[in-house]
Amino acid sequence: MGRYQAERFTAAKGQCDLVRRKDSKWFLLVTVDLPDGTKPPITDFLGVDLGVENIAADSDGQRHSGAHVEACRMRHHALQRDLQKAAVGRRRRGLRPKNIRRKLKSLAGREARFRKDVNHVISKTLVAKAKGTGRGLALENLQGIHNPTRFRKQQRAKMGGWAFRQLRSFIDYKAKQAGVGLVVVDPSNTSRQCSVCGHIAKANRPSQSEFRCVVCEHADHADVNAARNIRFRARAAVNQPIVSEQRMELHAA
Repeated sequence: MGRYQAERFTAAKGQCDLVRRKDSKWFLLVTVDLPDGTKPPITDFLGVDLGVENIAADSDGQRHSGAHVEACRMRHHALQRDLQKAAVGRRRRGLRPKNIRRKLKSLAGREARFRKDVNHVISKTLVAKAKGTGRGLALENLQGIHNPTRFRKQQRAKMGGWAFRQLRSFIDYKAKQAGVGLVVVDPSNTSRQCSVCGHIAKANRPSQSEFRCVVCEHADHADVNAARNIRFRARAAVNQPIVSEQRMELHAA
């Protein structure tokens, strides 16, 4: 086993399960009981917005692009569609498409492993960043994230093709291990609210990626603006009011 697994194996609890994955690889599943890391006093939060064009964007302005993810999804989708058509054609000719079904299963497993790996990388990066700067993490409540009316028609396949709940669970347990506080906030209008003046309007979003306030003319990437609103709501939830950096600059000027 690797070093990461070896360090936690001594905390094994209960029985272990030996399982064989679809690709015929064997895995030992072990439940471990680890105490939560010591949480330092939270003075600020790193807000995180989960989105379509960017899987995650934080309130510091860093974005985890979903471009390569979408390219992989489209490639797998096209291959699955071609294989399914081939399977139907063979069935009509009285043949059994065993090889095609086997390939479809292998493809599904490959895509799932790709999603899992990307989610591990993103969650590890976010937790490490919050811990390294002495902040907690703030996320939106995921309830309703798969509501089709929340997204444009061309975006729904992207949203349904990504494991956001898996990403959230990875962030949750990694934060607990690292002793990073996690706060969940109401997602209402985080994408339409200006993080500088607080004005909420549909017109603030002229495009998917652009945010431009119709009142104070503050402009930012839409996902970053939403992440900053999430950060402010988390601060309000723990009764720590904050003035945005933009407001401070205006007063200083």
